[in-house]
Amino acid sequence: MSNVSQYLIQRNESIKKAIKLIDKGARKIIFVVDIKNKLYGALTDGNIRRWIIKTGGIEGKVEDICNKNPIFVNKDYSIKQVKEILLSKKIEAVPVVDKERKIKKILFWSDIFQKKEKEYEQINLPVVIMAGGKGARLDPFTRILPKPLIPIDNKAIIEVIMDEYAKFGIKKFYITINHKAKIIKAYFEEQKSDYSLEFIEEDTPLGTAGALKLLENKVNTSFFVSNCDIIIKEDYSKIYDFHKENDYILTLVGSMQHHMIPYGVCEIEKGGTLKKINEKPEYDFLVNTGMYLLNPEVFRFIPNNKFYNITDLISVLKKNNYEVGVYPVSEKSWIDIGQWEKYKSNLNKLL
Repeated sequence: MSNVSQYLIQRNESIKKAIKLIDKGARKIIFVVDIKNKLYGALTDGNIRRWIIKTGGIEGKVEDICNKNPIFVNKDYSIKQVKEILLSKKIEAVPVVDKERKIKKILFWSDIFQKKEKEYEQINLPVVIMAGGKGARLDPFTRILPKPLIPIDNKAIIEVIMDEYAKFGIKKFYITINHKAKIIKAYFEEQKSDYSLEFIEEDTPLGTAGALKLLENKVNTSFFVSNCDIIIKEDYSKIYDFHKENDYILTLVGSMQHHMIPYGVCEIEKGGTLKKINEKPEYDFLVNTGMYLLNPEVFRFIPNNKFYNITDLISVLKKNNYEVGVYPVSEKSWIDIGQWEKYKSNLNKLL
């Protein structure tokens, strides 16, 4: 049911390599083997996330963070047995091993249950989609269409975003609008939708957080906020659990990004003397994706009718001794269509 080798990694390999392998496999799990290729452990994106939260980075070896007591079945397994394991343990895959504990096959959730995704915990929180911007990065397309209505296959991007949230029982959406507001409203008037939509109109542009003040008397639970040009392929219920368990007032979703400079980078000392050249250095960053989870207490820190960005809100919250969380997701979990090159390169991920 799978090409086993692409989901295996040696225990002494780096966490950085494991991240790349998990992203490439797109199954959120790989299996760890020892030098004799015997099953040693299992490694998920959740293991990596907890390591990043704990250490603030991705330095280390696979054996430092993997689950060393992985669940597996023998070659005489039954499908009923595997289904029970996947459901009870809430895991993505089970390896099949021989007598020497070498992996012969990997049974994935989607293969066993014949459907693309698992059923997720239903959290039923409201979502605010920030759709009031001009979409300048997608000019000249947005001279005609507002950014939320950019097509992805046979839907507008804002509908694709809402569909992603709906997997978690979310049906209530507040949509902030300003630029080309009439076109956005007219589009939804013509659409049949299972969602409850409420438009929040900005008289003037209010930034990435200013319009949230208009929800102060409408929302009294935790709520998601999303830019209208990004999709996060992740378990939103786990983001909510992380937010609650750590008692954060605001949690932002950050994507792990890896970049290599394809040149030698010069370090110089005073006077222009070359200190050294770092040949094709590699850097890892945790980037703000534009998705957030907030508590209603934040409303009192947002000024009335003033241009105000989410970064301003975060700064004020930290100054008032509130803790802000960061929930890491993989590079491939963040789909950004906010500029032409990103739109074209990410289109296939959504079709």
